[in-house]
Amino acid sequence: MTTQSTAELIQQFKLSRLLNQDQNGRRITLLGTISSLPALLTAERAAFPSDLPTLLAFHSALTQINNIGTNDIYNWYLASSGPTSQGPPDLKLNLIYPCTDKHVKKYSPQTLRMVTETPEIYKEHVRPYMQRQRDAGRLNWVFNIIEGRAEQEDVLLRDAGIGAKDGEDERFLLTPDLNWDKKTLKNLHLLALVERRDIWSLRDLRKAHVGWLKTMRGKVIEATVKLYEGIERDELKLYVHYQPTYYHFHIHVVHVMAEATSTQATGKAFGLENLISQLETMAGGPEASMADVSLTYYLGTASDLWNEIFLPLKEGGKV
Repeated sequence: MTTQSTAELIQQFKLSRLLNQDQNGRRITLLGTISSLPALLTAERAAFPSDLPTLLAFHSALTQINNIGTNDIYNWYLASSGPTSQGPPDLKLNLIYPCTDKHVKKYSPQTLRMVTETPEIYKEHVRPYMQRQRDAGRLNWVFNIIEGRAEQEDVLLRDAGIGAKDGEDERFLLTPDLNWDKKTLKNLHLLALVERRDIWSLRDLRKAHVGWLKTMRGKVIEATVKLYEGIERDELKLYVHYQPTYYHFHIHVVHVMAEATSTQATGKAFGLENLISQLETMAGGPEASMADVSLTYYLGTASDLWNEIFLPLKEGGKV
């Protein structure tokens, strides 16, 4: 078969149906026929260019730019990458403006290292680091959502809980993750944000919180299957990040068939059900907590946690 005739096969392909869609919609597999014989056609979007002139041309060619959300320094858009106005947008754009050095480090390529954070390291070094991040105003966008100043059109559930009890508020809200397209159910990604501000990360979870966590888990799953017809309870995966991107306790809710990126990997994601079980079986009374155990996870070598805490500890120096 000649090269020309081989290329013509694509034009002869007659579509029957979409067979599969994966990699967050960037790859599709189509079932069809060529000359009445069954055929499979897989299409995958090419990688973005990396040379500066082509990137400049790519940026200049963006059209149909439509803002779909803004919160503090974060902005989200849909756009088209070609000059035509026909068809739906093929790009989702995230703009951070003004960005910080921490953002630049987060999105830059970097080597990963595994670290073990003991209760002592957490108390003496990591907890003060968390406090500094909170004091720097890095949670403004989270509080904007909780307090009703931004993204309210995206709030799927605002659960009243049982209100404040002994100074502990059980209210939470459910909202789509910013990186989900809000359409592809197999890529579903939601966030459950608690309203209380005394729990910064899984380190603050105590044995006394088991009942609250179980109740919240049940409500989140129930709300999700009601909101998204076709999703069943056992198709949902709930987990917590450590270290999290921001120090306000939140739970990730994803479809079990969603592509497992590095954010769902061992060393980053801790299953909610496993955390609950660990707290239930933990020795001690109601105040026994996740702050009392050692946690192993990975860090990027450009991160402040690595450079300010774990690298000096590795080299035997002072933090």
